[in-house]
This record gives sequence, C-alpha cells and structure tokens, in this order.
Amino acid sequence: MANPLDSTAINRLFSEAHTTHTFTEEPVDPALIQQAYEDLRWAPTGFNAQPLRLTVLTPGASRDAVVEHLMDSNKAKTKAAPLTVVAAYTADWHEHMPTLAPQRDGARESFEKMAKMRETVGQQSALIQIGYLLLALRARGLEVGPMTGLDAEGVDQVVHADNGWKTLVVINVGHAADPHDESAVRPRGGRLEFAQAAQVL
Repeated sequence: MANPLDSTAINRLFSEAHTTHTFTEEPVDPALIQQAYEDLRWAPTGFNAQPLRLTVLTPGASRDAVVEHLMDSNKAKTKAAPLTVVAAYTADWHEHMPTLAPQRDGARESFEKMAKMRETVGQQSALIQIGYLLLALRARGLEVGPMTGLDAEGVDQVVHADNGWKTLVVINVGHAADPHDESAVRPRGGRLEFAQAAQVL
C-alpha cells in the first residue's frame, strides 16, 4: 500500500478548504480543468461507467446565457468568476463499455435495454465523480464554488441541446478568494461528528 498523505496535504483538501464565492481576477487556464479530469478519471464509479461530462465556460456569451438559469444569488458571482464548469451526466455511458470494461463481453448491448438503470447509475456515479472533481481542483491549487441553485433544464437548453447531457452542478473556479470581499469565504458551518453520522457494527 502507498504511504498516506501527510496532514498538510489532507488539510488542504478538507479542513482548510472552504467554498469560495468570489475570486481574484487572475484567469484560470482551461487546461487546469483537463489536468484535474486526468486525475479524477482513475477513481471508481459503478460499472466503471464514468458518466461525468464537463462543459468548461470561459467568460462570454455562453456563460452569460447559463447565468440566466441560476438562482439570483448565484448570478453575479458566476458572471464575475474566472471560469465556470457545468458538471453533468450522460445516460449513454454504456456506449463506451468496450473501452471501459472490455472484460464484460456484450455489456453495451445488455445495458442498452436497461434505460432506467443507466439513468440511475449515470446520475449517482456522476455525483460521486463531482466530489472527486472538487478535490482534484483543490489538489491542483484552485479554489472552488459549487452550486446547485439552478434550473437544470434551462442550463441544458443552453449547453447540452446537442448531446443530451443533464446538468447536476455548476462550479465556479478561481486561483484564490478575493481578499477585498469579506464574503468571499464565509464562516464555516457546523459539521457532524463521526458518532453522529456513522455506526460500527
């Protein structure tokens, strides 16, 4: 087994990381999102489905159109963010089974008949992958502001009309919190203790 990460690295990903609402103006190169994806794609999903799909939005008309489908409190901060990622899923993940699970002979054809199951696995595994994505972005030195306050169907009409992907989360990305905005990083809410959230049988 590999040696565990040291406490500094672990804290960077978890206890010292906060949701960021406003960022410095430093641009974020979309190549950093690709690097984060290259990290997260090795993590497990159901059937190795890897249903997460990303639309990377730089400032401009496409992002402005997406902003119109966010709740009011998310609009201004998204329009001002250096970069925004729309994280979605596809229920057509089975089309890649010959690559993702070549040992499962005939899997693509079998899953083709299971539309409801593919939808469930697609959504659940993509949500797991979004967690990996947030950690991968933080590991690459970025700050993130994930949001679920949105009209998913409206966002889909803007950026997914041609591919059928389904929006789950919109994530603003920057290099650092805006030091001039007191609300850029808000006081952390409480967290449940292990004993409140787990049982050992």
